[in-house]
Amino acid sequence: MSSGSLTQREARAQFPALDSGFIFLENAGGSQVPLCVIHAMEQFLREDYVQTGAGYPASDRATSTVTRAHQFCELLMGAEDRGRVVLGASTTQLTHMLADCISRTLEPGDEIVVSTANHEANAGPWERLARIGANVKWWAVDPKTGDMEFEGLANLLTKRTKIVALPHTSNLLGNIVDVRQATDIAHQVGAKVVVDGVAFAPHRLMEVGQWGVDFYVYSTYKVFGPHMAALFGRHEAWAELEGPNHYFVPRGEVPRKFELGSLNYEGCAGVVALGSYLTSLVGASSLDRGTVARAFERIREWEHPLTERLLRYLCTKPSVRVVGPFAEPRVPTVSFVSDRTTSPDIASRVAKRGIGIRHGHMYAHRLTEALGVDPETGFVRVSAVHTNTTEELDQLFETLDAVL
Repeated sequence: MSSGSLTQREARAQFPALDSGFIFLENAGGSQVPLCVIHAMEQFLREDYVQTGAGYPASDRATSTVTRAHQFCELLMGAEDRGRVVLGASTTQLTHMLADCISRTLEPGDEIVVSTANHEANAGPWERLARIGANVKWWAVDPKTGDMEFEGLANLLTKRTKIVALPHTSNLLGNIVDVRQATDIAHQVGAKVVVDGVAFAPHRLMEVGQWGVDFYVYSTYKVFGPHMAALFGRHEAWAELEGPNHYFVPRGEVPRKFELGSLNYEGCAGVVALGSYLTSLVGASSLDRGTVARAFERIREWEHPLTERLLRYLCTKPSVRVVGPFAEPRVPTVSFVSDRTTSPDIASRVAKRGIGIRHGHMYAHRLTEALGVDPETGFVRVSAVHTNTTEELDQLFETLDAVL
């Protein structure tokens, strides 16, 4: 442990929502935020709530905040000067924007491969391109495990494949896909790779430069920040596209050409402030790539026993089917169904005990169907982050003992 780094208790104390007594175990739907993020957004609203680019002091500060938000996301994602980040309202909005831009480069008969395991944010926008003549192919999953086999991907690819869209981590399964391998396979036929990193980003270090992906997107509000999202694209990948912003914005002006209207400026302030939390987490004197890497290693260390404890408990219940891997590599997002009671009933009874989990298809509607589960009732999902404790899990287990 570095000198001055936070203990898990001290890290948890940075999140005021956790003082309420309510147990947040639905973090895959959105995490809580530390005080530094809250204070930064409040300060921006108090002092710099103006339009950017106007040339007076408050506007200059707002402009700087937006610039630094892009730079922070590029640092967090490991862009390594290989590309730029475009900010937006959500992952869904950004992938729709990206798919629309890419649609203008396609010809009838061009192929798009989409993983069934995707959150709908990285499936629906690509499926819709069938309307313009694209041939959409589905990369199927194992109906028991949900696994995505690379042999299945390779068998779908041809010289006409233009896009491969996949999740880095399923928000149902909690698995971790080898993105580097998937990218290498896709690049063999010249296809571009679009990765949804939303369920991966709160738990592990993003390394988009090392993975070689063409596009990678995550939601900042699931990584201890405000409701926004960030889309990385390689310089060469952006250069092939015409962004949707006004005609007088130059085509090569990335990210602006791909950011319609005004960004959420106060959100940008919160995004930047997350760097302070990561720095304090490991007792670093400055924020750089090494600091980010050490912070996420600390996060991984704290999450690992939570994942093991949750899986070990659920495996003791003969009426329960857990989906996803039972060992590393994975994140502490765990989904299950019970033979004895419905998923809505389980989630409702747990909520009455002051514990937040969730039931349903989690917007992975196609994956839920592929796994043989009715999307209307869906799975029960328990999703922890590094600020959760074993004591909170034990309280969940006490309730589940009665329900299951």
